[in-house]
Amino acid sequence: MSSAAGTDPAAEPGRTPAVTVLPTQRGGWLVAIVALAVAILFPFVEGGAGDEGTMSIAFFVVIYMAAVSAWNIFTGYSGYLALGHAVFFGTGAYTLALAVKDWNVPAGWTTMWLLPLCGVVAGALAIPLGLVALRTRRHVFVVVTIAFFFIFQTLATNLSFTGGTAGIQVVSPPWTYPVYNVNFYYVGLVVVVATLALSWSVRRSRFGLQLMAIRDDEDRARGMGVKTTRVKLAAFVISAVPVGIAGGLFANFQNGVYPQGAFDPLFDLALALMGFIGGIGTLSGPLLGALVLESLQQKFTQIFSNDGLYLIIYGALFLAVLLLLPRGIVPSVAEQIRSWRARRGGRTAEAAAGSGLPKVAR
Repeated sequence: MSSAAGTDPAAEPGRTPAVTVLPTQRGGWLVAIVALAVAILFPFVEGGAGDEGTMSIAFFVVIYMAAVSAWNIFTGYSGYLALGHAVFFGTGAYTLALAVKDWNVPAGWTTMWLLPLCGVVAGALAIPLGLVALRTRRHVFVVVTIAFFFIFQTLATNLSFTGGTAGIQVVSPPWTYPVYNVNFYYVGLVVVVATLALSWSVRRSRFGLQLMAIRDDEDRARGMGVKTTRVKLAAFVISAVPVGIAGGLFANFQNGVYPQGAFDPLFDLALALMGFIGGIGTLSGPLLGALVLESLQQKFTQIFSNDGLYLIIYGALFLAVLLLLPRGIVPSVAEQIRSWRARRGGRTAEAAAGSGLPKVAR
């Protein structure tokens, strides 16, 4: 099996075509640079850094961007739907809270240096969980990951060292608003960029090609020599690390961690919605899904308080996208653009041929 570098695996004979927006495509790097510049400058625009509510929403958006991009490394490339990544998010959150508490880590930037530890612990936990869950196939795998979530949620609620329902408090960084939100936003943005770079590296590697072979036909991939269990486990562990880092950053931002917030069933649902709406298996799709859905969710929560009405709007939006753009926003739009270019090219060729060659009477 040859390397994926410089080729599109979806174009290989016998493979299911997949629409994937990569930075190496025409204009892709320019779009990526412009998007990063906009993200960096966002706190300085009107209504950004001067608005605590806006920057709070922006922070949660980058948290979910990092988490769904990491989730996509496993689910989007392997085809295995994981609904238990809240386990890694909560593990990262509790790792940071316990480390700060037991090691008396000063609040502020010093606490941020614990974020890699949150990712390492989440990744280490993913090894035994993956060894168990990946012994099953796709549909059973979904159920197993959900079971893991409820097990860890129950443990966090009942174990003494987690603080039970009272949780664990984390000392707030000595930053004033709006600097507080801006600092957390930029740290989250760094995590997003690193996660996206990791996703791109996986997508363009031999390892990523093996993952997509599993997604298309696992039995055939095994017959071609792909060590499917090992490859899936590696992707599962890799995807857990950024999610754990995001969980640690979340706990630091919230000044504490609680079972109901760290192990939230809506977290896994949100990742799946963001991935499918934006375009699962693409680089930019999950980012777009997180930007749209988390922004709307935060805004609806502020407008409609906690009456749950935002969940109805959330669900209606998801159904609308599934009906109108079943493959997700990015793949569907990219396909429409390619079709339009093909039709335009065909009309241009016909016009050129018609002007250069006389018609033959029959």
